[in-house]
Amino acid sequence: MTLKMSVADLEAFMVAQFPQLADDFTVDAVAPMHLTLRLNVTDRHLRPGGTVAGPAIFALADVGVYLAVLAMIGPQALAVTTNCSLDFMRKPAADADVVAKVRLLKLGRVLAVGDALMYSDGSEAPVARASMTYSIPPMRQA
Repeated sequence: MTLKMSVADLEAFMVAQFPQLADDFTVDAVAPMHLTLRLNVTDRHLRPGGTVAGPAIFALADVGVYLAVLAMIGPQALAVTTNCSLDFMRKPAADADVVAKVRLLKLGRVLAVGDALMYSDGSEAPVARASMTYSIPPMRQA
């Protein structure tokens, strides 16, 4: 399997299609069926008590699997999440970015299934695990 989008392509796609979110994330690496995405944690991602909020962790998993799919199929903005299961395992550090290591388990014609393990940057113990399914829109014929 060959990549259709590079790190630079994915980051440009985010700026063009999701400018309201683009600064929240950094693509650290991309390889066939794998992607590493960083949530650039700021105060707005924190919940009371100073930990990274669950919705921010969900967004990291969702955007990470989405970008991994796009890296393989090309820039199709209308790929959408159809299912998600998210397990929170431990409290993420508030003073560190959260990093998602994403892998695609199945990349079919209409569905993609992936998972993401998320870690506080610098820690070896995962803070959360997500399983995501995406619907891939049909390719339009030119």
